[in-house]
Amino acid sequence: MSIATVSEHQVVLPDTAYAMWQRGELRDFLSLPHDHTRLEIIGGKIVVSPAPRAGHGRIVRGIYNAFRDAQVADRQFPWDCAPLLDLNMTETSEGYCPDLMVMRAEVLAALEDADDRHAHPDHVEMVVEVTSPSNAGNDREPAERDAVSKWNGYARAEIPYYLLIDRDPKAPLITLYSIPDPAVGAYLHKETWEFGQTIVLEHFGVEIDTRDWRPWND
Repeated sequence: MSIATVSEHQVVLPDTAYAMWQRGELRDFLSLPHDHTRLEIIGGKIVVSPAPRAGHGRIVRGIYNAFRDAQVADRQFPWDCAPLLDLNMTETSEGYCPDLMVMRAEVLAALEDADDRHAHPDHVEMVVEVTSPSNAGNDREPAERDAVSKWNGYARAEIPYYLLIDRDPKAPLITLYSIPDPAVGAYLHKETWEFGQTIVLEHFGVEIDTRDWRPWND
């Protein structure tokens, strides 16, 4: 039995939140709908997020399509995108739901053939997160040193690249983080673009048009 925090409320669980999430039991125990509601374990807390808005989906689809276009143009293109797949952060006992993960095509094919419930960090070359009003702080680099977010978790797991699209209308920005330092849980390098500029992902040989990307509406 354990006590977990869900949206600032405490609930008693028959096992740890991470163990139940890992087994696929946590959603039903919390009576959450099986829709696009997101269920994650971040920094030991259960985080429930509503389904993303349409503008959020446009951005994710644009990134996905850019990789698909690269596959069509080059049959030897090595990368593929995994939407709607959870990421099991085994080293930190966390469970994330990235908007998109980029991995080797043969790695994704093996996950699909096995019908796996989760991907693991060593499968992933890049994670993509698009912020939403309700949970943007979970995706960003923490403003305080002792705070924890998915930004720290991805770095601790040594995921090579983290593409963050921040739709906050006060400061919309696209950031590609790289060079993760697992010892401190931080990325040591970043490159930024404004909305409307073309993202150049040199490592992947992909360019992404952002001219139709928009901040969220307050």
